[in-house]
Amino acid sequence: MPRIRTFLGIDLGEQIRERLVSLQELLALDAPDVNWVEPENLHITLLFLGEVDQKETLDICRAAQKAVKGMPAFGVSIEGAGCFPNARRPRTLWVGVGKGVQELCDVHDAIEAPLLEMGNYRRETRAYTPHVTLGRVKGERDNDALSMALTKHKTWSAGETMVNEVRVMSSKLTADGPTYNVLGRAKLG
Repeated sequence: MPRIRTFLGIDLGEQIRERLVSLQELLALDAPDVNWVEPENLHITLLFLGEVDQKETLDICRAAQKAVKGMPAFGVSIEGAGCFPNARRPRTLWVGVGKGVQELCDVHDAIEAPLLEMGNYRRETRAYTPHVTLGRVKGERDNDALSMALTKHKTWSAGETMVNEVRVMSSKLTADGPTYNVLGRAKLG
């Protein structure tokens, strides 16, 4: 049976994605060695499942639908540029979530439990922190200009959007970067 690289995520809408791309362009001035996430791939990841059997994707979609069925839609604000693991040696550039963090964590926890029971997910060692990955830094050298740019955009904001659904997504890795496809949708409410 074929295996599919799978994750669950939140779509941000066109307007938020356009603002995130503008931030990527600003940061790119000080970060030439970054693989930037393509505009259509900007999202909030809830759970990364990795490779799962294709036949299990329907059960994953059903579990997500059942988990969020009674949860109301909610707003999130996309704000504050930062990086992992630290500003001195940034590896992953991201934008955080202000309003809606707790709701995203609640959705994450509600979906995580049945996926753990099904054996389709292995719990992360670090706590879930909602964010949008902007890009990944190539190489290991210090970049003071990038660190300063991130500090300058610490309070940057893309605005707010509504979270109405969770998407179960496939991710196919290609030479040009990953290609995402929607496998299923779990509506809130």
